[in-house]
Amino acid sequence: MGESMSIDAVTMDNVKKKYVVMSGKGGVGKSTVAVNLAAALALEGKKVGLLDVDIHGPSTPTMLGLVGEKLLSDGDAIQPVPVPGIDNLAVVSIGFMLQAEDAPVIWRGPMKNGVIKQFLEDVDWGDLDVLIVDCPPGTGDEPLSVIQLLGNADGAVIVTTPQEVSRVDVSKSVNFCRQLNLPVTGIVENMSGFVCPHCGTVTEVFGSGAGKKIADAYGIPLLGSIPVDPVIGEAGDSGIPYVSRFATSQVAEVYQTISRSLV
Repeated sequence: MGESMSIDAVTMDNVKKKYVVMSGKGGVGKSTVAVNLAAALALEGKKVGLLDVDIHGPSTPTMLGLVGEKLLSDGDAIQPVPVPGIDNLAVVSIGFMLQAEDAPVIWRGPMKNGVIKQFLEDVDWGDLDVLIVDCPPGTGDEPLSVIQLLGNADGAVIVTTPQEVSRVDVSKSVNFCRQLNLPVTGIVENMSGFVCPHCGTVTEVFGSGAGKKIADAYGIPLLGSIPVDPVIGEAGDSGIPYVSRFATSQVAEVYQTISRSLV
């Protein structure tokens, strides 16, 4: 890894646990996993903050029914936006800063890093059991800033898919975390089979096993394998998290199991 400017960590004494949800590349469902893990924790009574710093793809406002919301300040701190229908869950997203939902974010590195720092320093979360940070994909400047600013985060949850081609990207993410002394809590294999909406049978349409193979190779846990349910996209588009809307489903149970491993 090349040289990088040292960044002083932000003090967050009122947050008991801090996890970074990350992925080696985009398109693996990282934000869907982050949103549903945060919602699952809140539905079990934990006080949860969700920080969406996926600067070029902030999808959290859509998935939580918060499109059009703006960040407000009480003069001293930024106030997170509460999620309707889910007590104990509040959100801060880059998406709340955009003029329009489809507005591109055309920022250079220093501005991106400045916004990430402001979100971590200036948001009044109150007392939290867990802060989930939806990190930009990859191992570049923005994830580096997030991890350095968090300082003593409890761990990274790395999201991947079952295909063999994803193994190299996961390996990069694991090595990235290790070089930054961030513990890897475990791997989540997303899109791990397709759940038939009629009979509930799971069919492995995207291959299988890459998540477990990489977890075994690095000696880290496979936290869970999340099948594709046809209504996951429907839930996200509706603004109601899947684990809330379909709380008794097979996929929701996987999310609930993963979330419990974080507290």
